[in-house]
Amino acid sequence: QVQLVESGGGLVQAGGSLRLSCAASGRTFSSYPIAWFRQAPGKEREFVAAITWGGSRRFYADIVKGRFTISRDNAKNTVYLQMNSLKPEDTAVYYCAADMSPLGSDYDSHREYDYWGQGTQVTVSS
Repeated sequence: QVQLVESGGGLVQAGGSLRLSCAASGRTFSSYPIAWFRQAPGKEREFVAAITWGGSRRFYADIVKGRFTISRDNAKNTVYLQMNSLKPEDTAVYYCAADMSPLGSDYDSHREYDYWGQGTQVTVSS
């Protein structure tokens, strides 16, 4: 069993930055990949970024590439999402998710992930 808790969301102006955190407990944190997804009102949940268990490989959605950075600190059981140059279209609830198997080609599918946090709201004003 894995518990995930997101934090760091809030209200920011366009062009600003936020850093989200995903704190994990339960199974050995360093043994599983973590991803960030987001969901805006009336839209489907979409992939944002993912990182392998050791942090050696990172994947990003095209719409955030160059603006967002995913990282992890296994000593602190935490994954981060640094979001820069935020845009109003980045407004959404952001979720972290854990995959109990190695990341495959479906790393950007929500069906790949076994555990989810409760989400944290990010609102970007224009």
